[in-house]
Amino acid sequence: MVRSSSVATVSSYRLMLIYVGLVAIVLAVFGQTAWFDFVNYDDGSYVFENANVRAGITWHGMVWAFTHIHSQNWHPLTSISHMLDCQIFGLNAGGHHLTNILLHTAAVILLFEFLRTTTAAPWASAAAAIIFAVHPLRVESVAWIAERKDVLSGFFFMLTLLVYGKYARGRTWGQMTIVAVCLSLGLMSKPMLITTPLLLLLLDYWPLNRTESFASLLLEKIPLFLLSAASSVATMAAQRLAIGATENLPLTWRITNAIVSYFIYLRQMVWPHDLIPFYPHPEATVPLAEVILLCSLLIAFTVAVAMLRRRYPYIFVGWLWYLITLLPVIGIVQVGLQGHADRYTYLSSIGIVIAVVWTVRSLTAAWPSRSFILVPSTIAVVFALAALSYAQTKHWHDSQSLWTYTLNISPDNDVAHAGLAGIQFARGDLENAISHYRRALEIRDGNSAAHYGLAMALARQRKFDEAIARWEKSLELQPDNSAARNYLGTALAGLGRDREAIAQWEQTLEYDPENGDAANNSAWLLATSQHRELRDPAKAVDLAKRAANLPGGSNPIVYRTLAAALAENGQFDNAIRAAEHARELSQGNANTAVADEMTRWIDLFKQGRTLHQARSGD
Repeated sequence: MVRSSSVATVSSYRLMLIYVGLVAIVLAVFGQTAWFDFVNYDDGSYVFENANVRAGITWHGMVWAFTHIHSQNWHPLTSISHMLDCQIFGLNAGGHHLTNILLHTAAVILLFEFLRTTTAAPWASAAAAIIFAVHPLRVESVAWIAERKDVLSGFFFMLTLLVYGKYARGRTWGQMTIVAVCLSLGLMSKPMLITTPLLLLLLDYWPLNRTESFASLLLEKIPLFLLSAASSVATMAAQRLAIGATENLPLTWRITNAIVSYFIYLRQMVWPHDLIPFYPHPEATVPLAEVILLCSLLIAFTVAVAMLRRRYPYIFVGWLWYLITLLPVIGIVQVGLQGHADRYTYLSSIGIVIAVVWTVRSLTAAWPSRSFILVPSTIAVVFALAALSYAQTKHWHDSQSLWTYTLNISPDNDVAHAGLAGIQFARGDLENAISHYRRALEIRDGNSAAHYGLAMALARQRKFDEAIARWEKSLELQPDNSAARNYLGTALAGLGRDREAIAQWEQTLEYDPENGDAANNSAWLLATSQHRELRDPAKAVDLAKRAANLPGGSNPIVYRTLAAALAENGQFDNAIRAAEHARELSQGNANTAVADEMTRWIDLFKQGRTLHQARSGD
């Protein structure tokens, strides 16, 4: 049961003012993103380069979201949220940004409600919620479209806490079922929520003050632990390919970075200065003496707050909240090239905020007229944080501003060099693009994206041998990079190495059975290869039909391939229909070259049909 406590109330008028204030300050800081663009940092793979997402809400897309690994994660609700944005806003980036703002605003209000209803401290709850809302460490999660998973999972996390608070008072299985559903939705948005059952055990101690035995509290959460375990298994399976080159980092390096990161995040909470989208992994650069000191401090503070937990339960809970929620992303299991990331503090920082706010509230309880000191002090802190966040958000306006700013802060940042190179490549400035890609690889040869981008630029210069080597290196680091395999296969086919090209596309289809490019390319070679021993007309037809039925498959190139495969298989009537459809699509796209080619093909197929009928005696 929950121990009774005096409940501080706040008038409905003041409560409404708090709601309005929370919404207003989030909009004041992040509303500017409604005029921002996508950035070339995962926004493509999550939204504008993803055919399943671009198509909006479709039955095929929904099935894909739940049955496929996307960006080394299984987070179907995140993918569906992007689909919904595309359904409503198309590829207008401002609409996608607005959804992030809406979700963050909802998360802030739910956090306030949870704290208010469980602590009976409405003004402290408002202060904690508003600090969480506008801290500069929130910028990456809100202003970056690809980080939709942060704000979406954050919304379901806060909803889980709020519903659990009600369960702790009523203790019905119906309420616990709702808790489980909310947690499930959060885990399907981002698996970082796997530590939530542990956090709920902490909240049982404070602020819920439950008096049941620990065994009974643990027993009731077994379904939640099972959900977290299932999510952990799915995540490890999904990320086995994302670990890439960093899986070879020695365990001691990863543990060292984890310890240091705990203190880096604390420093960033207090002094949010020079925040950038990517912090390179320090690897073995941290002195051993510093690691021992930091580890000792971490242990000592944890022991101290545990010993003082009866007097200061909010410090105990807040500190362990911080430690526990960071565990999935602290880097013991290293995924990616980053040493740490601002977005990882989206939920973990709440624990520190709670500890600080309630400590101040407790220490000033005996002050006469303390509101005359605390109110202006809180306003000053919030205004300073909001101003810093507003300025930090501006850097996410577009790719150019993001990477230029990052390189000003971190000149030897390989991801920033690769990002800037991507902009120059898109503009056709190949020499500068290649220069930045090579600089990125000088800094970190394990940057798969830089190898891939350099290969693309070299191929544009028709330096195919080096381009092939770079694509192969990119795939060595990230085997599931389907775009790299597709381009590598195309380059190999262009050099007459058809067997190797087909092998690359077959591997792509193993990783991603619904990759339309790989299916189309493979079908083309199986139908038209100059090496006749490689031809397999029946398989070519199957692959071409698969490509045509996938999102984005209704284009003239795919139906051109289908027409060739059908003709090679002797199905001339179907080949003529496919060629006619390809011609119609080409004319609709003003692609006269393909339209003219299809006209010639139709005549040839008709001749082929006549010959075939004559030979068969029809």
